[in-house]
Amino acid sequence: MYDHLSVWLNGRMIPWPEAKVPLLSHGFSRGSAIFEIFGTHESPEGTAAFRMDLHLNRLMRSAELLGMDTGYSTRQIEEAVAETVRVNNIGRGLVKILAYWGEEAFIQLVLNSKLDVAIFAVPSGEELGLDNAMPVSACISKWRKLHPETVPVEAKACGNYLNGYLARRDANLRGFNVGLMAGTDGFLTEGSVESVFLVKNGILKTPPSGRILSSITRLSILQAAPAIGICASEEPVLPEDLFTADEIFLCNTGVKILPVARFEDRILEAP
Repeated sequence: MYDHLSVWLNGRMIPWPEAKVPLLSHGFSRGSAIFEIFGTHESPEGTAAFRMDLHLNRLMRSAELLGMDTGYSTRQIEEAVAETVRVNNIGRGLVKILAYWGEEAFIQLVLNSKLDVAIFAVPSGEELGLDNAMPVSACISKWRKLHPETVPVEAKACGNYLNGYLARRDANLRGFNVGLMAGTDGFLTEGSVESVFLVKNGILKTPPSGRILSSITRLSILQAAPAIGICASEEPVLPEDLFTADEIFLCNTGVKILPVARFEDRILEAP
């Protein structure tokens, strides 16, 4: 699908089909990779990235939390992203940065080498559905969110997303689009790749940080809401609070806002 595109890998551009790692690479066999993904948009001045500075800061924070070294500064990665977007002539689309140990590790758990860094830029298309914010259905998953004392849940690490995969699969098997997870403390956390918001009595509420990914789309909503007169609050939310919410919506990097039209057996008004 993307074989005509180029990939930035460790300082050089290579054809997409050549961007590979060994099957026994640490990043693949141990799930030790970290990543960032953010949208690009067309503007009068050219292609613009959505809050790339915050995404790159979070990439470095993920590396720090996991004791990894990307080998590049945020400025160097920023320049590499710009080069990748230019080479591939991307307007509206997505950029994904993947930092991983590409070296083979048959039994080794801990490596001290610098990470490999790959940058992908793809244009918006039907398969991405970036501008298709159709209402979705959601349920409470049987799976709990990873506890922050087991792994750093604020790190955007590939291994953490097995948790999200199970929640999404559980939801899909039950006929829903998205599964929302409670934490081990019983409070609502997030979906597989989505932050969750609810509206109750005119107040926009979302679970607090600490047990969830530090979502930049979520942060942007919390910053934007007061500017247009909407009261927003980060506070503990119980799953049962969703059964009395006036509105529910989700957010993520791609589509930005996903209105929820059905939660469990509730039908909600959704734009």
